[in-house]
Amino acid sequence: MASSMSLSFSSSLLSSPLPRPETNSKSKSWPHPPNSIIFPCAVAAAVPSSVSVNKRQRHWKQGEYPAPGLSHDSIPGSSKKTPIRNLKKKLDRKNNAKAWVCTVTEALSDCILKKQWLEALQVFEMLKEQPFYQPKEGTYMKLLVLLGKAGQPHRAHQLFQEMIEEGCEPTSELYTALLAAYCRNNLIDDAFSTLNQMKTLPRCQPDVFSYSTLIKACVDASRFDLVESLYEEMDERLITPNTVTQNIVLSGYGKAGKFEQMEKVLSGMLENSASKPDVWTMNIILSVFGNKGQIDMMERWYEKFRNFGIEPETRTFNILIGAYGKKRMYDKMSSVMEYMRKLQFPWTTSTYNNVIEAFADVGDAKHMEYTFDQMRAEGMKADTKTFCCLINGYANAGLFHKVISSVQLAAKFEIPENTSFYNVVMSACAKAKDLMEMERVFKRMKDKQCRPNEMTFSIMVEAYRKEGMNDKIYDLEQLKQELLNNDSLPE
Repeated sequence: MASSMSLSFSSSLLSSPLPRPETNSKSKSWPHPPNSIIFPCAVAAAVPSSVSVNKRQRHWKQGEYPAPGLSHDSIPGSSKKTPIRNLKKKLDRKNNAKAWVCTVTEALSDCILKKQWLEALQVFEMLKEQPFYQPKEGTYMKLLVLLGKAGQPHRAHQLFQEMIEEGCEPTSELYTALLAAYCRNNLIDDAFSTLNQMKTLPRCQPDVFSYSTLIKACVDASRFDLVESLYEEMDERLITPNTVTQNIVLSGYGKAGKFEQMEKVLSGMLENSASKPDVWTMNIILSVFGNKGQIDMMERWYEKFRNFGIEPETRTFNILIGAYGKKRMYDKMSSVMEYMRKLQFPWTTSTYNNVIEAFADVGDAKHMEYTFDQMRAEGMKADTKTFCCLINGYANAGLFHKVISSVQLAAKFEIPENTSFYNVVMSACAKAKDLMEMERVFKRMKDKQCRPNEMTFSIMVEAYRKEGMNDKIYDLEQLKQELLNNDSLPE
């Protein structure tokens, strides 16, 4: 059956068109539409220059005539009017320029908001070509953050260099954004190099945020030796770790199963007024035990934090829902959701995603669809994870035609297509034994300059291994090694 059915995923993955400001009729950036200038009455009734002033003198009422010695030409409104030529063209040009500024900047903001990094860079290039363009720190900051989150650290570095060449002076915040782009993509050596460069610049000295960002990268890579050295460096530079820094280390120890060190950090936080535990601390501890399936420990720590006087938030309840869902404890999952309603905590996209994921993991398409329909009925916006869960759920249920419709719906909603999205689509192709379509999706992934990760290769290698296609496996291993050599393979 799999051979007769074509999962045309790649045709469903529609490319997002680049918004062209000059043709977007629905844009809000036309507060004054061109060619619709309304001239003031005074302009429309302007006196032609051919009429002599002497022939049209003002008639004064008694007591209104100007004082003796005041010349006629000095009377306001009595001088000759200069001809109004090409005024409409000038106003049109002015308004068109203003409209273009609004349109192109709004298009850039829209691309950034939708996490469309490639389109954002294209619009930014259009913006730089305009005569009114002035480099702004805020614009570069947003683009650097976007590129870092999109897995494009090398493009972030290139953009940073272009910013300096344009004369935009770098700041500690901009350097930290570049450092974060390296950290998000596990390029720790480049991140340390950036930190060392910051130390040499008087106006770009690293702060607690710079160190916290780098500490998180070391924690995620389980390089706890580097974490200790960074703590020592912070102490030498009189930079005090804050709650955010400690939460990062706390999370790292928890994920690595180093519970003794985790409790030691937590005890230090309770004793230090500069880094008191907060609701984020609570969420981190609950996530650690929830993700490991240790429900009893999760519930015990929940009560401890409540005794510390820390109140839960929406994210706290979402963590509990996700943990219960993974263990198929649907009654407790429902109880938490009802408790949220009772306390007037809103159900968010993450709330619904956790419920959808719980049903998707077991291939329960019926309840998964019901949750998704309820999510849309309440006006909640779906995101990339929502569709990843839906596609995975339908694939687990063997409903591959619904996988296709989900991909098409994601394109309609302009859902960002990141590495996780392509991975789940390729996994669905592999489950349907449609390896040709899996390869087409992989090709599209590369065409969209979305970098594959370890999971991408794992999915494809396993699919080829089941079919005994060793030559394909060899080609993949060569490509993987090439990416590793170029430091462009994220975990």
